[in-house]
Amino acid sequence: MRSVALDLGVNEISFCEVVGGVVVLRRTVRSLDSLQDVLGPSSAPARVAIEACREAWAVHDKLRDWGHDVLVVDTTRARQLGIGQHGRKNDRLDAEALARAVERGGIPLAHVLSPHRRAIRHQLAVRRALVETRAQYVTTVRGLLRACGHKLATCTTEGFLARLSEAAVPAETRQLIAPLVAALEVLTPQIARVDAALEQLCAREPVIARLTTAPGVGLVVAAAFVSVVDEAKRFHHAHQLASYLGLVPLEDTTGGRDKRRLGSITKQGNAYLRTLLTQAAHSILRHHSSSGDDPLRTWANSIAERRGRHVAVVALARRLSGVLWAMWRDGTLYDAHSAAAASAKGLRVQAQSVEQQAQAMKQAAVKARRRQRSVDKGLGAAAATTATSRPTSTSRRASMH
Repeated sequence: MRSVALDLGVNEISFCEVVGGVVVLRRTVRSLDSLQDVLGPSSAPARVAIEACREAWAVHDKLRDWGHDVLVVDTTRARQLGIGQHGRKNDRLDAEALARAVERGGIPLAHVLSPHRRAIRHQLAVRRALVETRAQYVTTVRGLLRACGHKLATCTTEGFLARLSEAAVPAETRQLIAPLVAALEVLTPQIARVDAALEQLCAREPVIARLTTAPGVGLVVAAAFVSVVDEAKRFHHAHQLASYLGLVPLEDTTGGRDKRRLGSITKQGNAYLRTLLTQAAHSILRHHSSSGDDPLRTWANSIAERRGRHVAVVALARRLSGVLWAMWRDGTLYDAHSAAAASAKGLRVQAQSVEQQAQAMKQAAVKARRRQRSVDKGLGAAAATTATSRPTSTSRRASMH
């Protein structure tokens, strides 16, 4: 097969084809469709290498449809292929280095997400942007109120607008924060709509419902975990997954040192999932389980006593990732006894009784109902906002005169 590489830039795509170690064709184009004559459906089949990036999945799908074998390169190991050697790095040279690597073989490949898992990740990205924007606006409004000599009582983010409307705030201060309040009135219903769409996507993934049986894990955490990991069995053990998520410590034990030197976690991989797992760990440490103190919480508290809460939260997030991976791999629900006996190398499969499964699903159902109430409340707010903003027939007639 032909050996081809594409360097996908924001504005341009660099094309390079190599035969017998010699560059036979180069081209720089604005879009993939401009390469129809050399990569289109009627062209000879080729192995095409592209680096993992924002556009990689869409380009991967189109090239596969055109009949080519697409290799998505793991960018964390791109230097092994000669990219950026001797301080020389541009799109043209990168495409050539990739094309030569295709001909040699041994390209480090990145995992390509399945289309449905991509859809979940895209929906999560929209939700994350909306939620972070809402949190920022709420924080800004609270800060402005404090600066003007007013303090608003603590409440949930979802209940912030209701609490603000009931507060005794002077007219000039309300006028100051009015633009932010107007934006919040739009954001909350939009988040509810995205949550409803996410619920529909997750309903087609039974594994997500199973993962929500774990403590601290709701729909968003489980959906993010599934959309990043994609296939549990592509990891051989829990530590490999923790390393993929950037939850293992940095190590510097070279130079003949007798003792291992470990630092902070590497923070490689998907930052959003790592953040969600950390938040789930915080939730486990804060709240007692309805069925007694969970062994994960007991284990993390013992670490907190010895090494501090921050270390305990990170350790718990790492262990939780292993628990979720083992549940997915084995097709089981959360079992506190198994979690207590688990090691960092993975969980041992244990037979789960009907009572244990029923209890786990009952706890997951409680989370689902709580989330559904939040979604319904947001959608209700959206309907109320729409009804308020829509003029009545009388007001429309009045406005015409």
